Amino acid sequence: MKEYTKGIVELNDNKKSRLFSLFIQFLIFVSIVTFSIETLPDLKPQTRVILKSIEAFCVIIFTIEYLLRIYVADSKRKFIFSFFGIIDFLAILPFYLAFGIDLRSLRVLRTLRLFRVLKLARYNKAINHFTKAIKYAREEILLFLFVTFLLIYLSAVGIYYFENQAQPDKFASIFDSLWWAIITLTTVGYGDVYPITVGGRVFTFMVLLLGLGIVAIPTGIISSALTKSIREDEFLEVENKK
Repeated sequence: MKEYTKGIVELNDNKKSRLFSLFIQFLIFVSIVTFSIETLPDLKPQTRVILKSIEAFCVIIFTIEYLLRIYVADSKRKFIFSFFGIIDFLAILPFYLAFGIDLRSLRVLRTLRLFRVLKLARYNKAINHFTKAIKYAREEILLFLFVTFLLIYLSAVGIYYFENQAQPDKFASIFDSLWWAIITLTTVGYGDVYPITVGGRVFTFMVLLLGLGIVAIPTGIISSALTKSIREDEFLEVENKK
């Protein structure tokens, strides 16, 4: 029974397993749609009852799926604390915590239902490629993040010394300047904080050039890792066919 259940729940190489996968994906989309509809104002009480019933049905199925995955796991502890195990748990947690309770403080738990979107990662081949790509390039990404945070801080320090005396209300401290550094390096530029001195504008130009590079670098890193992931999967498919 355990092997039979595992062949349906975990593997995706037979008809029953694929149908199960499609069914869970469908319920995830249904749950997301109902979550969005619930935010509409002036919903009729009958509509809310229907939405709650759909939500309850989806959670029951997700709970059964979660328990089945624990049941068929070779190492139950490892699955429970794995990425997908935590996501599956968080997907059903808010329903049970808020069930029968109308405390306003618990409404924030409803946002945890958004974790159901991440459940799709288990069933989507493209997302799996992206997950592998992140693993392959994790060292490069960590290095990039470190350099980015360093540049943001240095940019905040630089603009503070250029603009503090001219705009003490907007660049009162390095901490206040960090907001300018973030929106400038990311090339967003909301226009709420900007330099007015010549030195500050020249410095901003240099920071903007760095920002263009910051946007481009992770794209290249992830693209290369994605290519590697896809080629590995294609190689494995060819080997399995042999």
